[in-house]
Amino acid sequence: MRLSELSEHSGVSTATIKYYLREQLLSQGRRITATRSEYDASHLRRLRLIRALIQVGKVPVATVREVLAAVDDESLGRTTRLGAALWALPRAEEADPQAPATREAQALVEDLLTELGWDFARANGALSPAYRSLVTPLTRLLELGHPVTVTELTPYARQMASVAGHDFDVLETLPDDAERAETAVAAAILREPVLLALRRVAQEEESARRYGP
Repeated sequence: MRLSELSEHSGVSTATIKYYLREQLLSQGRRITATRSEYDASHLRRLRLIRALIQVGKVPVATVREVLAAVDDESLGRTTRLGAALWALPRAEEADPQAPATREAQALVEDLLTELGWDFARANGALSPAYRSLVTPLTRLLELGHPVTVTELTPYARQMASVAGHDFDVLETLPDDAERAETAVAAAILREPVLLALRRVAQEEESARRYGP
């Protein structure tokens, strides 16, 4: 497809596409003439990802470049490639690692991972942004005097394990690791809010079932 067609299909203006090309967020199309290139489905998919990162996720261009570099790094193993792409995403400010509540939250997370038998997560520990993103809200809960226990968290974690299994069932239907990594990143930006909204809708339904509308 031509640049104008790529713009039409993606909803991204030609000027913005040219900017993404200059910033090397989008690979160059196949050169047809000195002034014309041809683009394919991979460009369209990448444009949709860039749009999700910048417009929905509010991710800075420099960080988008870092995320996409991980997505495209064929030297990485599948787990590392997915992890690197997701780890590059911006995240909320982390709790002070030296604060007593943070240390208590870290101990709670370690006990939870042990209970679940999630050895890979324990081995990566503080290296993982996902691990740290779990510690931070638990720290806030503890600081505000809201008790939380492994017993309370375990059923939620097991449900999330089922969700993760479904996530990877979907990823494994895709043809290559680059598309899997792209899809995982897009899901982190676009689908996680859907999961939260579904939880709240389910709570409304459960409340009505138990207590009446």
